[in-house]
Amino acid sequence: MAAILNFNVGVLGHIDSGKTSLCKALSTVASTAAFDKHPQSKERGITLDLGFSSFSVDVPAHIKEQNPKYEKLQFTLVDCPGHASLIKTIIGGAQIIDLMLLIVDVTKGMQTQTAECLVIGEIACERMVVVLNKADLLPEAKRDQMIEKMKRKMAATLKSTRFADAPIIAVAAKPGGPEAPDTEALGLQELMDLLKKHTYLPSRDASGPFIFAVDHCFAIRGQGTVMTGTVLNGTVAINDNVEVANVKEVKKVKSMQMFKQPVNSAMQGDRVGICVTQFDPKLLERGLVCTPGTLTLIHAAILKVKKIRFFKGACQTKAKFHITMGHETVMARVQFFGSPSQDCTEEEEPHFDFSKEYLYQDELYGQEGASKGKENGAVDSEATEAVPSQQWALLEFEKPVICPQKCLVIGSRLDTDIHANTCRLAFHGRLLEAVVDKNYSERVLPKLKVFKNKSKEGMVERMTDEYTVIGRSLFKKETNIQLFVGLKVKLTTGEEGVIEGGFGQSGKFKIRIPQGLQPGTVQVLSAAGKKKKGKKAEEEEAAAAQVTEKGQGGIQVTLQFKKYIFDPKKKMIQT
Repeated sequence: MAAILNFNVGVLGHIDSGKTSLCKALSTVASTAAFDKHPQSKERGITLDLGFSSFSVDVPAHIKEQNPKYEKLQFTLVDCPGHASLIKTIIGGAQIIDLMLLIVDVTKGMQTQTAECLVIGEIACERMVVVLNKADLLPEAKRDQMIEKMKRKMAATLKSTRFADAPIIAVAAKPGGPEAPDTEALGLQELMDLLKKHTYLPSRDASGPFIFAVDHCFAIRGQGTVMTGTVLNGTVAINDNVEVANVKEVKKVKSMQMFKQPVNSAMQGDRVGICVTQFDPKLLERGLVCTPGTLTLIHAAILKVKKIRFFKGACQTKAKFHITMGHETVMARVQFFGSPSQDCTEEEEPHFDFSKEYLYQDELYGQEGASKGKENGAVDSEATEAVPSQQWALLEFEKPVICPQKCLVIGSRLDTDIHANTCRLAFHGRLLEAVVDKNYSERVLPKLKVFKNKSKEGMVERMTDEYTVIGRSLFKKETNIQLFVGLKVKLTTGEEGVIEGGFGQSGKFKIRIPQGLQPGTVQVLSAAGKKKKGKKAEEEEAAAAQVTEKGQGGIQVTLQFKKYIFDPKKKMIQT
């Protein structure tokens, strides 16, 4: 059998931009999932699930030069829904795409979902071709002129993305609209040639465990149950045992087909139907199938993240987001943290490093984080200068999820009004650490060294001798000062001291100055202490205290420490 190179092309765009019509026009062999098989889809005339179809061409010369074994090039078209509420499905499809076709209705230009598809493309895909569809709807006299104008508009939009050099082509996939009698599509041969020109040898890896993303599952009488999907990782062959991850059932592979052709094996990137026996298809509509024991349920996850620049809102710590990973979308509470130093390299880490320390963040910063922080007064002036070079997120899921290691993760706000003209995708990253322990908050989180810097300020009230002063206004009356004994403090006059314990009942405390007070400090404090005692003197002292607190004189005490947010003992650490 001739060697076939499978190349996955994602077809994305706003609803009604004509994606399904284009796929139909391009395709010859329809896979089981293809062309709106959903009854809802048929009624509404829109794609509700990932549809797959394919066509084969002779291998272009540039591919033949790189690998002479390939004789056929098979384009698998992944028709992603353009319905705003179905963005979860699109993200599920984006991980397996080698090239993206962004379909734009030439009469309307960029729309909200077109922009969201562009964002997904930037995260999940290296290459893109823009197709301006429905060119037949433009008046013939002005058609070329209008297409050129739209091409310039699109090029300007793409300038700031990784697709700045993407080719733009105009077609009419279904002249006259979906109800019109079949007429010849316009510009399809040019689009075919363009696709062939932009094909490359995708990097496929046969090593590692087999992981298979199933998008449809159905029974065939006398054969068994067929699962169709795309191989995300590894290889599979006839007679291999595979596990249906969400129900933990292990089955043997009886036969396999790729677009109606029987095959003995399939590898990463291939679109394949796998037949097993004695499995109820109702247990699996979509999900993951794998080498037994490969995938486990995870309760929390740590990933390296970036904010999506089109997302207008703040991504705040402790907020809940819709998290899409693998083929699942679940709610999770998010905790952001960053690298305390700026000299971190941007290289890909294979795992999360629990030995390092990380700085707590109130929110996830985008590239504009520093300036935005200043405008909002969200962080103090020192912090704004240093938006972390790398940022991470801890996700705590409302219900456990199954997903492959290192998978793409997208956080979004899918509860935003569907018709609002705004991007709902907030951040993205790759899974670094999958937390499988159900009691992770007691057993795993204490190992995660995320700290907050704390700073408290008070005043020196008086000195008792040259090595001891009494401080106030650092603690509340009810604070247990014993917890702070032994911590270092600094006076504004330069001396360093150590908290020795409480003094009286009103939150005052004793500071020991090991090196002794400087003569100038002794003088200031002696002058303050020489006031005559008695009720009047105490009133004067209280008035003087208020003056000092406003920063007009007096000696301040500063206590700085850090606290690890997941430390069950809530210890205060000083370096």
